[in-house]
Amino acid sequence: MICRSEHIGGQDIFNIVFVGAGNIMFGSPEGPWNHSFRLEHKLGPRMKVVALIDPATERAKETLKKKCNSFVKSAYENTRVCKTLDEFRETMTPKEAPKAFIVGSPPMFRGTLKKGRDVEVQILEHFPGVAIFIEKPVATGPVEEIKEGYEIAKRISDSNTICSVGYMLRYLKATQMMKKIIEDNNLTVMATIARYANAYDSILKPDWWDKAKSAGPVIEQGTHFCDLSRYFGGDVDMSTVMAHSLEWNENAGHLSKIPIDESAIPPENRIPRVTSATWKYESGAVGSFTHLTALQGYNYSCELEVYADGYCLRLVDPYQQAILYVRKPGDDHEAVHRFADDDPFFSEVSHWIDTIEDIEEDPENATILSSYEDAVKSYELTWAIRLASERSAAAKAQASAKAAVKEAGVA
Repeated sequence: MICRSEHIGGQDIFNIVFVGAGNIMFGSPEGPWNHSFRLEHKLGPRMKVVALIDPATERAKETLKKKCNSFVKSAYENTRVCKTLDEFRETMTPKEAPKAFIVGSPPMFRGTLKKGRDVEVQILEHFPGVAIFIEKPVATGPVEEIKEGYEIAKRISDSNTICSVGYMLRYLKATQMMKKIIEDNNLTVMATIARYANAYDSILKPDWWDKAKSAGPVIEQGTHFCDLSRYFGGDVDMSTVMAHSLEWNENAGHLSKIPIDESAIPPENRIPRVTSATWKYESGAVGSFTHLTALQGYNYSCELEVYADGYCLRLVDPYQQAILYVRKPGDDHEAVHRFADDDPFFSEVSHWIDTIEDIEEDPENATILSSYEDAVKSYELTWAIRLASERSAAAKAQASAKAAVKEAGVA
């Protein structure tokens, strides 16, 4: 089981570049994400952030000021703020040469081969051999650009660049226990059933509510559970993906506590309230996923069920305090497993650093669980779900319009 979470000792300086000065990098009240905090804990005084790259330079400077007024000052006191990666590259001194990049910029600005949205390609070209950590999803651009993601994946693989993508739920102790049960009992997964219900009134970013900017909740948010489904079910036959949605303008789609002015968003770009999808895995197994923008408060309600012959593995509340319920042959009652002090955000960063440092005390514990290519496959699945739901919504609207015309004619 993967559970490594120790601080790395040693004296060598570890230069790192942060791309993006937003919430995923430095934390927010909306969730537990905060890569800087985990890296500070993992690397300790060895960590030196040589550059913080973000076009919003004033925000970046304010963030650094707070860090320099804290006990981690030594990691940030010489950090330079740069608007672009090119600016850092052109002014970098030999002493600032990075050992790793952590990319937490918005996904609409990466994941392609197009200038200005190609940070991965820039790093591969100008900083060969330097490791990369990239936040999920790998992109949120037009569906036609997915092929560019696969090209980036090929370049990363061909160059032997160490790269990890931030699908942290794969690193949960509960997730790894599920994997071990399947492997130890030589099981074949028959079905995966995933559900993700957010607490919408705490989602304060207007862009999140706009499909043209965030690509929609399945792609931007539900991606974690689509990825986790693939982690157990394997590759998806994309031609089998089917989906339905509850749209904002349907009677059941009314929400009473939307925290932003949704009327400022063009109607065609407003997000669905519910999306429900099914598909076939290439193995023959069946997958399903339902995303809901329905709950209020702060905590989300998320579950994944994995079925195999005689077994049901049910993962509950992975974002807060993961609980695993296991039913197996010979016992109709579910065994309950709880996991204290498990931080998958830390584990994913820890495994990435261990791989960079080539720490081999326990090779299995230095395994990166989400490659760039695998992440592109999860991204492709989320797009397939969105497109399938939009096709079914359009067909329903067309049928309703025809029925209305026919009814008017009879009248």
